[in-house]
Amino acid sequence: MNHDDAIRLFAKTLRNLEQWMNKAEAHAKAKAFEVDVLAQARLAPDQYPFARQVQSACDQAKYAAAYLGGKQPPSHPDTEQTFPELRQRIQKCLSFIESVQAKDLVGAEERKVSPSWLGGKWLRGDDYLVQVAVPNFFFHVTTAYAILRHNGVDLGKMDYVGSIPARDG
Repeated sequence: MNHDDAIRLFAKTLRNLEQWMNKAEAHAKAKAFEVDVLAQARLAPDQYPFARQVQSACDQAKYAAAYLGGKQPPSHPDTEQTFPELRQRIQKCLSFIESVQAKDLVGAEERKVSPSWLGGKWLRGDDYLVQVAVPNFFFHVTTAYAILRHNGVDLGKMDYVGSIPARDG
């Protein structure tokens, strides 16, 4: 997988997350409760709630696209508390990561990536993508999926995987 593939995979998975949210809304309507209750649902008391999982997944995708594409990441304060606000966050993230083109990623494997939490240290772009961005992104997305599933939303493996470009013959 190259850097452009990773960014495209982040975008696809964020779109899948929006579909899970559609199913969560339908589930809440069928069970007669406010869907935004799920925004604060969590799997364990010491784990982030659904809203924070979505915010964190978006952050991982945007930071990867920015760092690897040589761009400044947009700032998104973590204020979203409702499904409509979370959808806006996903859309802002998608708009940004889709603005990073394959040409921006040329040389990304050698770029110095120095997130503030590394305290002045840095990683090569390849190491950042494989060791930090991809695992963190999928940790938060999978946890968001698990929170919805745990709360009765009818999700399955193909919801997680999403559409696949299968061809005839």
